[in-house]
Amino acid sequence: MVILYEVHNNLYVNMTNRCPCSCVFCLRQTKQEMNHSGSLWLEREPTAEEVKQEFSKFDMDKYEEVVFCGFGEPTERLDDLLEVARFVKETYGKTTRVNTNGLSDLMYGENTAPRFEGLIDIVSISLNTPNKERYLELTRSKFGIESFDAMLAFAENVKNYVKQVVLTTVSTTLSPEEEEECRKICESIGVTYRIRPFE
Repeated sequence: MVILYEVHNNLYVNMTNRCPCSCVFCLRQTKQEMNHSGSLWLEREPTAEEVKQEFSKFDMDKYEEVVFCGFGEPTERLDDLLEVARFVKETYGKTTRVNTNGLSDLMYGENTAPRFEGLIDIVSISLNTPNKERYLELTRSKFGIESFDAMLAFAENVKNYVKQVVLTTVSTTLSPEEEEECRKICESIGVTYRIRPFE
């Protein structure tokens, strides 16, 4: 069972395969693994203790960041994610990042942003599109049309608790006009906009 895997200079944490979205472009619809990681489909969800034990198998000096991002939405296990992040900070002093759909407030019915403080350094959120209807069409979020606004509210809120918040879209998937709209959205809420390469 692949719990930790390498991508570039970072070590990724694969803790769940659950996700409230079923994105039309999701890599897990076409791939089993990332960067020769082995299959990222989990037989079962590892405990937080099991995840922590996995780090001893890796030379942690090699990695710039520990990234919570596998074949599922990492905030589906927010308590365990934060427990592991605390361990990573205290044991290895590494930069921690969460790659998320930004829907944890809807998942838990509360403002989750304050819980990231001191444990997560970077939150990277999939913006996907500047339009809430198109967003729902692309992500097929189980939370419906309110998902887009909830994601933006989380992004604006979590910037008060972490060092960096980045909203991303994928190159070639949007028109230059749509990318400009996305840039303006990010500017208006005070976060970074990044166009990431299509994989």
